[in-house]
Amino acid sequence: MIIYAAIDLRAGRVVQLVGGRPDQERLSLPDPVAVARDFIARGFASLHVVDLDGALGEGSNADHIAAIIEAVEIPVQVGGGVRNREALTGWLAAGADKVIVGTRAIEDPEWLAGVAQEFPDRLLVAADVRDEEIVTHGWTRNSGLPVNSFLDRVAELPLAGLLVTDVGREGRLAGIDTTLFASLATRSALPIVAAGGVGTLRDLQRLDGTGVAGAVVGTALYTGAIINAEDFRQ
Repeated sequence: MIIYAAIDLRAGRVVQLVGGRPDQERLSLPDPVAVARDFIARGFASLHVVDLDGALGEGSNADHIAAIIEAVEIPVQVGGGVRNREALTGWLAAGADKVIVGTRAIEDPEWLAGVAQEFPDRLLVAADVRDEEIVTHGWTRNSGLPVNSFLDRVAELPLAGLLVTDVGREGRLAGIDTTLFASLATRSALPIVAAGGVGTLRDLQRLDGTGVAGAVVGTALYTGAIINAEDFRQ
C-alpha cells in the first residue's frame, strides 16, 4: 500500500480542514515547498497536493503547486478544480504524475470517458463520500449518487484509480472506516486510494488489510501522530 503525504492549499498556505468544512481549519502553515521537503525527509515517497481554492471555485494555488513539483523528485498527484481538459493537460505538462478529477468527472460521464481514454492510467477520480453518497464542488453539494453506483459506472475506464475520501472523518483523526473501504476495494477492479480518518499507524495497518492500493494521510502527519513513513511497516 502506498502512503501519500497530503498537502492541501488555501490562499497559498498549507491547511487541514476538519470534516471537510471550509470554515474549520485545524492548522495553517506558510511555506508549501518547505512542507513538501519535510515529508520527503521523513521518508514519504509520494505527495498528494490539492488546491482547495480551486475546488471551491474561490481562486487558484497553481503557482505554489508548480513550485512543489519543481522542488521535489518524487511523484506528485494533483487535484482541486480540474474541470476541463486544459487544466488536466496543464498539470501533466507541469510534471504531475497523476491528476485528480472530481466534480466534472462525477457530473459529466462522457467527458470523463473521453479524457480517460486520451490519458490512460494518469487520472484519479475523486469520489468524496458522506454517508455513502458522493459530494461535489469541494464537498459542498450532495450529488444524489451512491458511491457503489459510481464504481459500477467507471469500472471499464482506463483510470489510475479512485480516490475515495470519507469526508465526515476528514481531519478529525477519528479512525478509519475499514468496513467502507474493504467493501469498495472488493467491489472495484480499479485501485482504491483511501482518505479520511487516518489517525494512527494502527489505522494504516488496518487499511492495508482491506485491499486498498493506497492511503492519503494529512492531519496525523501535521500533529505528529504519525512521524515517518517507515514506521508503518514496523
